[in-house]
Amino acid sequence: MANLAIIPARGGSKRIPRKNIKVFLGKPIIAYSIEAAIQSNLFDEVMVSTDDEEIAQIAKEYGATVPFLRSKNNANDFAVLADVVQEVVSKYKENNKNFDNICCILPTAPFVTSKKINEAYTTFIDNNFDSVFPVLEFSFPIQRSLKIEADKVAMVWSEHLNTRSQDLESRYHDSGQFYWLKSTSFNNNKKLFTDNSGAIIISELEAQDIDTETDWKLAEIKYKLLLND
Repeated sequence: MANLAIIPARGGSKRIPRKNIKVFLGKPIIAYSIEAAIQSNLFDEVMVSTDDEEIAQIAKEYGATVPFLRSKNNANDFAVLADVVQEVVSKYKENNKNFDNICCILPTAPFVTSKKINEAYTTFIDNNFDSVFPVLEFSFPIQRSLKIEADKVAMVWSEHLNTRSQDLESRYHDSGQFYWLKSTSFNNNKKLFTDNSGAIIISELEAQDIDTETDWKLAEIKYKLLLND
């Protein structure tokens, strides 16, 4: 089967300037995603979708291709990931290149490894899923979550006020690292996951949202802890 890795990395970033190529423990953060994809040996091509010439140059230095630049419509603050993937797929199709499966790997995901990509791919293929992505368990049961209305605190689900944490079912959230997608399903649904999607479970130490400078520092601390584990 033909597999394509897409790493979406636009130039604009307001909260962390030049976020996608900011140095993370010695090299541009996007390099981690590129190297993990290449080392997985699963892809016919590892490409970066960007509107930025500097990002394109760095991507090429680490082994990715940049066959075209992203359109302005998909490089603004309102562009969603599915639209970016669709644009890439359409561009390749115009050049008579089609892929059975796509793996969209985010550029600020230094915890992604070739091992995880392969594990998710095995789950994806063996179960004939439309998509597969890494998830992690909420660190505190969301069934015990609170809300504040008119300055007063209340339970979101009051029926769990006296339920023991250990009696509550685990709940998970998207790690925001990568998504394996079956091309036929994605072309039909334009969604990253459907009612026929699966997941691999990762630990809290293996993921970190990186939206602020504090997030960045926490990610570096976690990464160092994993290296020494």
